[in-house]
Amino acid sequence: MMTPAARAKVSRRSALATLVIAMLAMAPGLTTAGETFENPLLPSGPDPWVAQRDGFYYYTNTLGNRVALWKTRDLGRLAEAPVTVVWRAPASGPGSAAVWAPELHFLDGKWYLYYTAADKAHDDDAHRHLYVLENTSPDPTQGKWIPRGRLETDHTGIDGTVFQSRGKLYFVYSAYVGDHSDLVIAPMTNPWTLDQPQVDIAHPTYAWEMQGGRKILEGPEFLAGPTGKLFLSYSASACWSDHYALGLLEAAPDADPLDPAAWHKSAQPVFAQSPANGVYAPGHNGFFKSPDGKQTWIIYHANGGPGWKCGPRRSPRMQQVHWRADGTPDFGIPVKAGVPMAVPSGQTPAP
Repeated sequence: MMTPAARAKVSRRSALATLVIAMLAMAPGLTTAGETFENPLLPSGPDPWVAQRDGFYYYTNTLGNRVALWKTRDLGRLAEAPVTVVWRAPASGPGSAAVWAPELHFLDGKWYLYYTAADKAHDDDAHRHLYVLENTSPDPTQGKWIPRGRLETDHTGIDGTVFQSRGKLYFVYSAYVGDHSDLVIAPMTNPWTLDQPQVDIAHPTYAWEMQGGRKILEGPEFLAGPTGKLFLSYSASACWSDHYALGLLEAAPDADPLDPAAWHKSAQPVFAQSPANGVYAPGHNGFFKSPDGKQTWIIYHANGGPGWKCGPRRSPRMQQVHWRADGTPDFGIPVKAGVPMAVPSGQTPAP
């Protein structure tokens, strides 16, 4: 039988433990032990993208005829976040159809939305172009989005992205070149104007980049390495193939991004399907940091079964990217749906 003194000691320990847990739960900016999320984040969401600013995540994905933004402090609870349609495609003319792969970027004190679109009268690869919208509001779900027009690319194409390196701004997109799609980079004079030269830095060369009957490199996304190396991920093969996967270009810290010889391509996919985990055709990703800046995360879409092709069942998922000792990213294996994972570090606990 426990003595009164022993019972008092246990009671004090229990009270202390309860107090510590409560303090952790209330502390702003801390991730409480046990906070988790599960993939997928939404039941549908092709071409997902995440931007961060002032403690909020802004999420978007392909919707076909409009651009919408989800605003949340907790990506694991994305399904509960408010959604704001910030732009709708015109009824006809340039940019009126096939609104794909929107990306939100904060540049020079303003928000920019880059997206792919075609004309309803000519909804085909030969008429796909890249467009940009501008918003001066601190909150991209507020204010007015002003069209800045079509980006003057040397080729028709899709999936534009921007990145800054050593104080310079660059634009990368997937260009239609003959019977294949290449990655083309261009310098920018401002967030809506491309300069020259526009340089082809990668084209399909491996069998895993040519699955589904097409030779495709698309969805380029920039990733800065912890040792200064530059990386561009890309999605290879046709999106309707289960073998759709991520490849990676790497360049040295002091490299000129406009020099094709500076970029070295991975010989194998760096992130591919996992039948064992029930994840197929993972691709068209984005990258973001945890709120405390200590972790790198990837957001991507994938199918939950074989043969689902390039349809609305592609769902957004996220998981942490780790860094090897040599400064290269380790994407790991796509995590099985329904598996609890810890939320990004430094995330404010959800109410």
